Amino acid sequence: MLIYLHGFNSSPQSNKAQVLGRYMEERGLGARFDCPALPHQPEQALAAIEAALARAPKGPVTLVGSSLGGFYATWFAEQRGLRAVLVNPAIHPHQDLRAFLGVQQNLHSGEKYELTEAHLAQWAQLSVPVITPARYLLLVETGDELLDYREAVEKYAGAKQRVVQGGDHTLQSFPDHIPLVLEFAGLAPDARVTESRSRPSGRA
Repeated sequence: MLIYLHGFNSSPQSNKAQVLGRYMEERGLGARFDCPALPHQPEQALAAIEAALARAPKGPVTLVGSSLGGFYATWFAEQRGLRAVLVNPAIHPHQDLRAFLGVQQNLHSGEKYELTEAHLAQWAQLSVPVITPARYLLLVETGDELLDYREAVEKYAGAKQRVVQGGDHTLQSFPDHIPLVLEFAGLAPDARVTESRSRPSGRA
């Protein structure tokens, strides 16, 4: 089972979620994909992820977390012993999102809300200082304009990593990595996951 966790001010309508969902549907794996809508309040987002885990069929679950979703995926991976694919993940949202305090609007639903110090405090409490590298596959692009990819490379040292030159925060090369994501999740048992530290994207 793959559960996709979207990022800050995003939704299940995000491009990566849609691309991954279609890819799995076309290969008869649609029933093994879920993408819950994550509310902006951290405790409510955790509850939405808990609900997705509860309705998942029996068997291994792999989280695929993008940006802020990668931060949540890390917390659940360590709490539940799950595997997680991290896509340009947020490492310190309680610091990096401070600049966005004030009125925000979801990019897809249009919902408006106020990002407050309470959000930052809750994210700080969810920070995971030490990770278990074997649980993770990290996908980052060096051209990420919002987050420093080097922080993710350092935090997830020892994990499987694919570092792509160029790109941006959306991870332009995401479709290229989907077979690797499925292999890591155990949905392509005949293939072998290989570790790649750097390769050109061709999409910069």
